[in-house]
Amino acid sequence: MTRILVLAHSPLASALREVAMHTFPECAATMETVDVEPTQDAAALEAVLRQRLAAAGAEDTLILVDAYGATPCNVALRVADGVRVRVVSGVNVPMLWRSLCYRHESLGALAQRALSGAVNGIMALAPGESPLRPEGDGRA
Repeated sequence: MTRILVLAHSPLASALREVAMHTFPECAATMETVDVEPTQDAAALEAVLRQRLAAAGAEDTLILVDAYGATPCNVALRVADGVRVRVVSGVNVPMLWRSLCYRHESLGALAQRALSGAVNGIMALAPGESPLRPEGDGRA
């Protein structure tokens, strides 16, 4: 079973855990969070993350981060080298729910499920109209 760790600017990671536990309380043991505080040093964050990954031992870990290029993502990528980790950016509720539902799949398959959950959960809605969905791969 793949562990899921949400690493995001405070208080997003904790808030996402609350949402996840509301819907999937049975997943409490396989999901962790780390909130990154505004004053937190990147080196200290890296140490915390390395400790969490070491505690996981040989378990695969999917790290969901809030924004590509931001501190949580950069630190996750630094510690991912040499461990069984996949980092996925742009965490949202549909991504997290999809990850929890398919946490029994391989790390690579789970990362793909997370991506599809995130994208498929994004729509522009108006009463009486069909939902608008993102076009293409989302790149500008």
